[in-house]
Amino acid sequence: MAEVAFSATDLAQMRFAVSPMWEVVSSYRLLLADTPHPVHHRWAAQVRPRVAAAGLDHAWLAELVPRTGGYRPDFLNPAPAGPTPTLREELTAILAVPPDRIRQDLDHLRHHQGTRGPRLRNLHADPTRLTRVAEEIETYWDLALAPYWARIRALLDADIFHRARQLAEHGAARLFDDLHPSLTWDDQTLRLVRGERTLFRKSAGPGLLLVPSAFTGPGVHTRVRLPEAPQLAYPARALGTLWETRPVTGTAALSVVLGRSRTLLLAELDTPASTTELARRTGLSPAGVSQNLTALRGAGLVSAHRAGRSVLYARTAAAESLLAAASP
Repeated sequence: MAEVAFSATDLAQMRFAVSPMWEVVSSYRLLLADTPHPVHHRWAAQVRPRVAAAGLDHAWLAELVPRTGGYRPDFLNPAPAGPTPTLREELTAILAVPPDRIRQDLDHLRHHQGTRGPRLRNLHADPTRLTRVAEEIETYWDLALAPYWARIRALLDADIFHRARQLAEHGAARLFDDLHPSLTWDDQTLRLVRGERTLFRKSAGPGLLLVPSAFTGPGVHTRVRLPEAPQLAYPARALGTLWETRPVTGTAALSVVLGRSRTLLLAELDTPASTTELARRTGLSPAGVSQNLTALRGAGLVSAHRAGRSVLYARTAAAESLLAAASP
């Protein structure tokens, strides 16, 4: 049993945040797991070949993030400075971690794993090699998460909206009791059954940072590092809907504004795709697809992400809102 007592000051400093690095670390572990995930199998089937082709399944992250669970170096999950930090902001925080803390986390990881791979031996000897880790994380992000981020972010934002309304209408007790089955709130104390990390107020900073995640799995994960507020990552609500195919309706009305070809391309981008794949699906010429994607990208409705020799296009949050508004 782990527990954290709350004073009025702690409750006043409690906040939510969406953290790209929590999604990076958790999704990487899930992607390389031996057992297919019941929710993320569609995403994993698309992403795993790209990650393997880039050699990311046996590089720095493979040594830093154990496949079978357990401890993950704390420096990989810096406390988000605001509610929605970018990946670049979090990587900047990681690169600012003092060398002694990096070595301490690596020693702790070795204690849990019983061994240390060659890359981590080099990192322990020379923490400036953390820049190599940051570069690999950026590559993984571009391949595995960036093309899907609008969809993932919408899920996480919806969770925070629900929790914030719950807190405003019913108070902290209802929020914590509903957050996860392993969490209970009683007598100004948050208790976590079968916590993976020690989580006591005397060993944690003030407040609490709540981080909804799409990839953490069914459990709750914690990060405790004085003097920072403890972080608690939990599975976001409605996770089972994340990768569902979403039929696009109202395209006739939208075609009047955007044109038939561009509307058709937006509808087809329910999952990220290359120009060649979109041409095959829609019957448009590759040149026509490319021209229309350029226009959609210029309007902020499509984003482009390098994946090896290909470029994957994805709908942005603005495009999702536009399609939703056009649907009856």
